[in-house]
Amino acid sequence: MMADWSWERAREALPVLWDGFQITLLATLLGFALAAVLGLVIAIIRQTMPRWIAGPVHAVSEFVRLTPLVVQLLFAYTLLTQFSALQIGIVVLGIHYSSYLAEVYRAGIEAVPKGQWEAARALSLPPTRTWRAVVLPQAIRASLPALGTNAVSMFKDTPFLFAISVVELVTAAQQFGARNFAYLEAITMAGIFFLVASYPTSVLIRRLEKRLAYY
Repeated sequence: MMADWSWERAREALPVLWDGFQITLLATLLGFALAAVLGLVIAIIRQTMPRWIAGPVHAVSEFVRLTPLVVQLLFAYTLLTQFSALQIGIVVLGIHYSSYLAEVYRAGIEAVPKGQWEAARALSLPPTRTWRAVVLPQAIRASLPALGTNAVSMFKDTPFLFAISVVELVTAAQQFGARNFAYLEAITMAGIFFLVASYPTSVLIRRLEKRLAYY
């Protein structure tokens, strides 16, 4: 028989879930900031550096992208005992998603019209200025929808932090449910938290994709 819903238990769960949501949000924001920067560095290295440098960087990025996030979390948590679980979780999320964002940036860079590169060479712009003033603004602009989609994906992947004992939103819901025999309310409320946070972002991403399509 299905458990009966209790609004009182749902209200009691809110403060606990809010604390877990803040951890989830912190891990997402800091992890994505790291992923955005590191992914851009990887993409630029692959486009500009000699093969003996770009090749190993690409190989490491592929290894990170193709191995499970949970395995990476557990490995880092076991190895880096001097750091807190949350710190490890943020860094591992950032490194893991940097491998995806590197591909996003690479696609954006390759989408820059050849005429832009040729114009920069015709003006005798140095390579650093060509990248800074011509290539990257266009590449990042073209990459924005995909970057947003990956940010939402990272947000939804934060429950994997349970593997290293980080009490994020889903773990907080499970713990509350175990203590109060209120799994139905706690897990449902956690799902609502994810929906309320993710849906507006998804709508904005779709609007951004449509707007960029006109340019």
